[in-house]
Amino acid sequence: MPSRIKFSGAEKDMTLEELETAIQHARNAGAKGDRNVYAVLSTSGKIKEVGVDIGDDTDY
Repeated sequence: MPSRIKFSGAEKDMTLEELETAIQHARNAGAKGDRNVYAVLSTSGKIKEVGVDIGDDTDY
C-alpha cells in the first residue's frame, strides 16, 4: 500500500501558493502525475488539507 503525504495551509485554509508548494513537494517525494489528489474541504468549500499517494504502481 502506498504512503500518503499530507499538506495543510499555515492558516485555516490553503492559499494557491501553498497548494503549488505542496504539489512540488509531492513530486519531489516521488508522486507521479497520474495520482489522485485527496482533499479535505471546509464547509465553505475551501481547501484545508491535500494528500497524495507516493510509491510504486505495484503497491496498489
